[in-house]
Amino acid sequence: MEVKDLKPALIWQCFDEITKVPRPSCHEEQIRAYLLKFADDHGIQAKTDKVGNVVMTKPATPGCENAPVVILQAHMDMVAEKNNDVEHDFLKDPIKTYIDGDWVKARGTTLGADNGIGMAGCLAALIDPDLVHGPIECLFTINEEIGLEGAINLGEDMIHGKILINLDSEDDGEIFVGCAGGIDTTAVFTYRRSVAPEHFHYMKVSVSGLLGGHSGGDIHTGRANANKLIARFLFDCSRKHEIAVSEFCGGNLRNAIPREAHAVFGIQGDLKDKVAADLEKYVADINNEYVGVEPSIKFTLEVVDRPEYCIDSETSLALVRALYSAPHGVMSMSRDLPGLVETSTNLAAVKMEGDDKIKITTSQRSSVESRKNDIAGQVEAHFLLAGAEVSHSDGYPGWAPNMQSPIMKLSAEAYEELFGVKPAIKAIHAGLECGLFLQNNPGLDMVSFGPTMTGVHSPDEQLNIPTVEKFWRHLALTLEKVAKA
Repeated sequence: MEVKDLKPALIWQCFDEITKVPRPSCHEEQIRAYLLKFADDHGIQAKTDKVGNVVMTKPATPGCENAPVVILQAHMDMVAEKNNDVEHDFLKDPIKTYIDGDWVKARGTTLGADNGIGMAGCLAALIDPDLVHGPIECLFTINEEIGLEGAINLGEDMIHGKILINLDSEDDGEIFVGCAGGIDTTAVFTYRRSVAPEHFHYMKVSVSGLLGGHSGGDIHTGRANANKLIARFLFDCSRKHEIAVSEFCGGNLRNAIPREAHAVFGIQGDLKDKVAADLEKYVADINNEYVGVEPSIKFTLEVVDRPEYCIDSETSLALVRALYSAPHGVMSMSRDLPGLVETSTNLAAVKMEGDDKIKITTSQRSSVESRKNDIAGQVEAHFLLAGAEVSHSDGYPGWAPNMQSPIMKLSAEAYEELFGVKPAIKAIHAGLECGLFLQNNPGLDMVSFGPTMTGVHSPDEQLNIPTVEKFWRHLALTLEKVAKA
């Protein structure tokens, strides 16, 4: 069986089509063209704004014309992550999906169910003749994964509804009514290229096989950070030997916990056997520390040719020390909602840029605005002390829960009526676009829900098949209840 043959047919067929359209962040041209063609093929009114967001509208079913307009919202882009041994061009190649029991997965890449299944829900709602609903506006935003660009720059005349259902959540049986705000902090080290010492022996140390995951939704799990693991090993080496670092690279996206990292470095004297023994002990320690959390950690150490250049010794030591000591993970838990992370930071990526710069990307989140700014300030101070130049993104606001929300009550009633259990009403530590929509339209009444996904933002991403049917039925009944309220 293929994905397009799953039931309910409409939503799975739409999802299958979406997986065939390349749509990494900042490259939504093809998925935008697909959406506009979809609208044209089905006689649906569609429009775009200057940044490329798309809105499609559908009139109410007969008898529901006076119902309030409901906005269904999802984002177009997906996180483009793959395993190192997989050949895949996210700008050209379709996602290779397959069914494994109750799950839809991708072969060695992210699946893009975040937020492809939300888009599929929107499209299915637009063309299903059996739904009962008031007027619908479907909003598809751009570049959510790299900074919520579409929501930040949404055109003033794009949406008119006062009820918004965000379809970008990842847990069946949970309705979200709040989210964290966030800000990115970037540190840049400028170094002098120095000729690699001839009397040093050079090696490449790598770590792979980590679970990674979403830097909001998975940060509480205590998963290992590849950048931190490599920096810790190099720091230990620097305490025993004179080292020369030629390259350090790890992680990719600001909102993904880094799964892989490597460094090329040299040590004075022929000590590769000593370093190999140290790494073996280090690996044993790491495996012990992460037992039950990271089942597939893999370290490798290989001898490499002497590089032409290294980072100057002062900067290389500052880099290693700064990465090793940089804050990462949960900073505090919410005192209002038990089990909810309040504040966190993610040491996301380390990249060599040009011939003299090393760029470090971090992402801070908090449901408390002052704490968000505080942890961003701590990260800034940390890297300033190490000699880096530091800058911040504009950030985005959180979404404070409204426990009196009418759409929350209607959607909760719909879920309980369908499945016989009350859904959990929760806030999420990840960032949703809802905070920005609310900032620009304080009267919006909003909820977020979706089917179960795990491993998002990593090649382990998978979408639970039975919960997609529940998601679709929940969405349909919620729309009906709004129309008839």
